[in-house]
Amino acid sequence: MSRRASLADGSRPSGGGDPAQDPFASLDDTPAGTPALADIARPFLTPDNGSDVPLSKPEPESSPFGPDASPARRSRTRRVGLLVAALAIVVIAIVLAIALPVTLVHKHHNSNAKAGSTSGSGSGNGTANSNSTSGTGTGTGNPTSNLATWGGNGSLVTMDDNTTFRYINNFGGFWVSDPVNPFNNSAQAQSYTPPLSEEWDFTTHHIQGVNLGGWLVLEPFITPALYEKYGNVTPSTQIPAGMAVDEWTLSYAMRQDTSPDGGIQQIEQHYQTFITEQDFAQIAGAGLNWIRIPLPFWAIEVWPGEPFLARTAWTYALKAFQWARKYGLRILLDLHTIPGSQNGYNHSGKAGSINFLNGPMGVANAERALDYIRIITEFIAEEGWTDVVTMWGVINEPVVGVIGMDQIRRFYLKTYEMMRDVTGIGKGPAMVIHDGFMGLGAWQGFLPNSDRVVLDTHPYIAFGGNFYHDLSYFPTYACQSFGVNQSQAAFGVTITGEWSAAINDCGLWVTGVGNNPTYTGGCDQWNDYESWNATTKAGIQQFVMAQMDIMHFPGYFFWTWKIGASSATGKIESPFWSYQLGLENGWIPADPRTAIGTCEALGVADSNVFDGTYVSWQTGGAGAGDIPATAVAAYSQYPPPAINNANSADPLSLPRYTPTSAVPTLPPPTFTGATITVGKGWADAQDTALAIVPIQGCDYPDAWGASAAQTAFICNGQQTPAPTGEPYL
Repeated sequence: MSRRASLADGSRPSGGGDPAQDPFASLDDTPAGTPALADIARPFLTPDNGSDVPLSKPEPESSPFGPDASPARRSRTRRVGLLVAALAIVVIAIVLAIALPVTLVHKHHNSNAKAGSTSGSGSGNGTANSNSTSGTGTGTGNPTSNLATWGGNGSLVTMDDNTTFRYINNFGGFWVSDPVNPFNNSAQAQSYTPPLSEEWDFTTHHIQGVNLGGWLVLEPFITPALYEKYGNVTPSTQIPAGMAVDEWTLSYAMRQDTSPDGGIQQIEQHYQTFITEQDFAQIAGAGLNWIRIPLPFWAIEVWPGEPFLARTAWTYALKAFQWARKYGLRILLDLHTIPGSQNGYNHSGKAGSINFLNGPMGVANAERALDYIRIITEFIAEEGWTDVVTMWGVINEPVVGVIGMDQIRRFYLKTYEMMRDVTGIGKGPAMVIHDGFMGLGAWQGFLPNSDRVVLDTHPYIAFGGNFYHDLSYFPTYACQSFGVNQSQAAFGVTITGEWSAAINDCGLWVTGVGNNPTYTGGCDQWNDYESWNATTKAGIQQFVMAQMDIMHFPGYFFWTWKIGASSATGKIESPFWSYQLGLENGWIPADPRTAIGTCEALGVADSNVFDGTYVSWQTGGAGAGDIPATAVAAYSQYPPPAINNANSADPLSLPRYTPTSAVPTLPPPTFTGATITVGKGWADAQDTALAIVPIQGCDYPDAWGASAAQTAFICNGQQTPAPTGEPYL
């Protein structure tokens, strides 16, 4: 989350067997007790307590595995007789499950199948792609399995730790789990969202997403209890001096804590508990179809002197990929931290100075960042992951006002060329670039005809200083203030990667963090959500819906899914920022689609409404990848010809690293019983360049805080010029 204003111009419980032979297929699909649509505004997924909760037929009515299991709806008056028939079908189904394994769907890029769609209510026909082929060994085939399980609304899900919960999804969604083919993409988040076995179409589909902030990249206001332990303070508006303020200081404090409950392993305990599979099921059940996952670079490695927990977050990122697949959710993976810090904010790893493409170590840190982007690209570009991780944010919120527009554009071009060398044109994830708080208009015309480059903006009203208004002011303000629609035509696909329900910066460790204006009207009323009356909740909801409406094409990601409670009060002290809490308490709409049309209903005319028509190359069609030579030449020199705050030194004379080390590749998961080849975590066998490391025997300036005058590095007692070769071959 930015600390600065950035306003821009009838199913079964899980079990083995053949889901196409559904013993509940002839029963009414909405038995008494099925939760109503409004129920998802309350805690909508709870651990199974053994009570006799009725199971409902999953929406869509047809099996997710093919058209042969599309039963007609039956009258409730026939239920007793049909139950007898159903028991007979169960016996037959068991026999058939042994003899006739289910053919499961895997992605085929040329598939013509379409998911069913619906509007208005959550019910729909959303039939999944029934095309299939058989094959094993490469991950591109579709092995058969009689071990797959699936379920819709009301079904019972058993997690890896054997705890269970009821899956509540009133939008026609269903989950699919297949141990034989873990790359099975049949699941569908909602009937109006295409399953992962189909391509995402930016011209027709809407991203309704949420961030998993504070999970793999820690922030004090999202997980305050972790930070409160290392400061022994009561909640206040600002983080006290001497307290852990970012993941760097928190990790250091944990490593110094030798008590039985201390140690750096506390961070992995947080990974294990803060976000679980159940959250992914809840997100789909809330009508959301995408997840943005902030990832730290220390998921790959750390270097000497860095206190972060190394190579652990990746284990949980892999879990996230599979949970998303199970529930039909797509992922925008976002590299949220950069060596040296790209913005000086606490969520970059270390608060303070900016040392990425800025200052004496700016070039060296950028070299290291490129390595990490390359390593992650190689992994997610492999078959099996491309259908789930379909967008890749290469650097979160660089402060371009400090780094420089020319410098960041050259870095983006360098990154783009490296990515497409790995994936090829038209393949792999879309590349997401942040606007750097420069406004969307500043990016008009950048990299024309590039292959699926998506622009990201984070318009937080909370930090703009425009606080002192009645709640009724903010929905109209939101409808008038965002420039996302204009950017669709001027640049291409433009998403809102972060936004919130906050009308001010109230909240534990939100107020006063950074250099933004601070709300001084008294935050107690805004932090105590339990005292909000119906009028207040309705006002906040309309503000949320106005933002959803103006950003709905092509879509948005709310920041963030959940906020942890303070250990001092036992309460969530930053309620504006939790989508989950807002659902449970009524200031987030139960169905995000109902937001469309909010601005029109408010009488706010928008002359820049986007009609959904992109130029072909902007979405990977004809012309994509054919960047004009003049556009490439404008930004092809790298390192940039100048680096800010480096005492006017020639960038080629600044400290550099050398590409002489083995690459720290990311390991794929191990699937017990799977009949497919998972891959090696490296998509491009032709990419054999080594990884950069410090030059042996050299003494470098502080990569996280060098002074402007420290422009040289000393090797064996003498100043040594940096290597001039490119870090990649």
